[in-house]
Amino acid sequence: MRAFYSDHHKLPLPSKHRFPVDKYRLLRERIFHEGIVRAEDVVASPAATDEQILRVHSREYLQSLIEGTIDSKDMGRIGFPWSPELVVRSRHSTGATIAAAEVARTERLGINLAGGTHHSFADRGEGYCVFNDVACAIRDQQSRFGHGSYLIIDCDVHQGNGSAVIFADDPHVYTFSIHGAKNFPLRKEVSNLDIALPDGTSDLDYLEQLSEGLVRAFAEAQPDFIFYLAGADPFMNDRFGKMKLTKPGLQRRDELVLTECARRELPVVIAMSGGYSPDLNDIVDIQSTTISTAVELLR
Repeated sequence: MRAFYSDHHKLPLPSKHRFPVDKYRLLRERIFHEGIVRAEDVVASPAATDEQILRVHSREYLQSLIEGTIDSKDMGRIGFPWSPELVVRSRHSTGATIAAAEVARTERLGINLAGGTHHSFADRGEGYCVFNDVACAIRDQQSRFGHGSYLIIDCDVHQGNGSAVIFADDPHVYTFSIHGAKNFPLRKEVSNLDIALPDGTSDLDYLEQLSEGLVRAFAEAQPDFIFYLAGADPFMNDRFGKMKLTKPGLQRRDELVLTECARRELPVVIAMSGGYSPDLNDIVDIQSTTISTAVELLR
């Protein structure tokens, strides 16, 4: 397996933008220093090409980002100020998931230490998501290996609305999102399977709903390939999560998902997705546990 990072491309963010970009660097350092992943398997991500991005996103949207002509309201929906560095980093974060999928096809597991930008639609971004990395990776795989059957298991606390719309008419991609019913986005899209949970959901209820959802998703999708958006934001101390999951509960979540994948000997790509705890160590604890669980179950 290999883990791909894109935090070598710095973002010049004003202080008012509270997105915790340092979590990516800290996660890379944690898995390296604790030996969760071998040093030679933690590698810099390639950049997604125009061709790879255009399999999902409109040419007008891509060009507006490249040229910096994107409307200020559209950038406001994304949540970052436009900069050339943002476009470069978004390309590399998307390229990381594409590369992780290539690795997973032969080695069973590929990891993007960022990614999971599931709020990006074909013609726009929102919610800190510029390009939809998982959609670009699936379209890349389809272009090279045929359709197959892909299952997206999205455990970020926010619904994967962009992915749901992008794949709405693709019978070869099954979207499963378990998320907060009253959380962002306020207007939900329709995934193949949506499990919307109330604010304050705790470990026991969450894990019961997830377990039932996994049974249904695997039965209906009959997948050949898995994309798992782990998400640290259902954690009880997350700024935006509104749920009450503990770290042991999130570890059990990972075990439920990845055990099902391991039992079927399926290739798995993991993207870290959201995480907004005020203490970045919480995010790193959760996400490094996701990675160590995956390495243990899928090696």
